[in-house]
Amino acid sequence: MLHRLAGRVGLARIAASSAATAGFAILLFWGLVALAAPLLAPYDPTAIDFAATMDPGFSSKHWLGADSLGRDMVSRLIWGARTTYIVVPIAIGSAFIVGGIAGLVAGWYGGWIDSLISRAGDVMLAFPALVLYIILITSFGASLWNIVIAVTLAYAPGVARLMRGQVLAVKSRDYVLAARAAGESGPYIMFVEILPNVGAPLVVDLCLRSGYTVILIGTLGFLGLGLPPPTPDWGGMVFSGVNFLTLYPHMALLPAVAVTSVVIACNLLADGLREVAR
Repeated sequence: MLHRLAGRVGLARIAASSAATAGFAILLFWGLVALAAPLLAPYDPTAIDFAATMDPGFSSKHWLGADSLGRDMVSRLIWGARTTYIVVPIAIGSAFIVGGIAGLVAGWYGGWIDSLISRAGDVMLAFPALVLYIILITSFGASLWNIVIAVTLAYAPGVARLMRGQVLAVKSRDYVLAARAAGESGPYIMFVEILPNVGAPLVVDLCLRSGYTVILIGTLGFLGLGLPPPTPDWGGMVFSGVNFLTLYPHMALLPAVAVTSVVIACNLLADGLREVAR
């Protein structure tokens, strides 16, 4: 199934798209940084060195300085990439699994099942992800899994709606009718016959929603509602640096640029995939 989906997206054609290539290159860069964080980071990102508090940086000891607790900015920037690359795939992957299955079931079976899933999705769409997370954090505290739950509840209905529309568009195609005539089960037809043929729009949507999730996590960190300290978090770094923006603007601007670059990369990749999928 995965090789059929990859074939429809067209990896060779993606390379011919400048937007997709640029987006993929930026995501690959940060992915390699996240993967090699233990090797690249000069210090422990959570280590406190009061002697280096508010070090302005640009020295051999702290290239980009240290924050108000003396933690090395380069190390926290690097480990912040790993935090983003762990949280975002888990959160967005959960949303797509839940929403994708719900959309498949709703589109394939129709009737009261479709109505039930669609109405439940409409209710969830009324609550923004940020509001959902605030409710969760006030009830259960800040954690990675609360972010995952909030993103899943916020984005799964939209994914289900997209998947449902795609299923309705192809369920009367000849290859689906042939599978039904051959006596194949509903789950087999949904996951083997339909899903690989409706995957391209979902991949584009996944890229876009990944960017939204990066923004959400950064916003939560900036508001002090993100991952619990001392976890390195780009949004939290922006919040810490804002108080010293006049004297040391790079302490807030660098993590903000990191967030922006990943969001732009997700959008560039989505635009490129949309082009090659036509």
